Amino acid sequence: MTAWRALILAGSRQGGDPVAAAAGVAFKAFAPVAGRPMLEHVVEALRGDPRIGEIAVSLPAEAPPPPPGSTRLEAGGGPAASALAAFDALGPPLLVTTADHPLLTAGMIGDFLDAAEASGADAVAGLCPRATAERAGNPARRTWLRFADGEASGCNLFALAAPEARGAVALWRALESDRKRPWRMARRIGPGLLLRHLLGRLDRAGAARALGRRAGCRAALVLVDHPDAPHDVDAPADLAFVERRLAERARGA
Repeated sequence: MTAWRALILAGSRQGGDPVAAAAGVAFKAFAPVAGRPMLEHVVEALRGDPRIGEIAVSLPAEAPPPPPGSTRLEAGGGPAASALAAFDALGPPLLVTTADHPLLTAGMIGDFLDAAEASGADAVAGLCPRATAERAGNPARRTWLRFADGEASGCNLFALAAPEARGAVALWRALESDRKRPWRMARRIGPGLLLRHLLGRLDRAGAARALGRRAGCRAALVLVDHPDAPHDVDAPADLAFVERRLAERARGA
């Protein structure tokens, strides 16, 4: 059984976060969900998989301490910068997720890691099929990734299994730095690849191969067939949804 470290990205948005403001806290990761900070839900889920050893949390310098038993890392200028710094500090294999995913479970993590390890890829991202995601009943609008073999949504689950995966994180960081310059993002990804994706002519395997070539590693996109897997807390309204889902779990619904 492969031993993994885990990284939880818990940085803050520049200019303030609406979820933190709605919850009355300074940092989104500490917004209360079902009576405790959402960050604690994520740590608990990670501890539920026996493959996960050290758990690190990437936090701003002025944020409160992370849950006991986890290691604190200083957040960078964005999620990708934080992930790259953590990868250099911790090394692979590294599972990356986010603090705003209180619906994460050990079962989701286990299925994702099983699929990631089976793929043999250096860098792996988890996707949830649209039909599965919609079973959760989230009223919020979502942006779906259109593939020739079906629409899907990201799950904020990434497996960096080998040293070569650093190239994937470096590409992510470059795209993040270009987010206000779409033409540069398109050039990095490749206009042809982007057009095929927008037209729905690109399947998941083709997208992974193409992105892997640009990142200098073997990449894969794997499915996580859990309705709650793609639903994180992006807006204040999401707090009510995740509270409802956690209450349904507690009732065994």
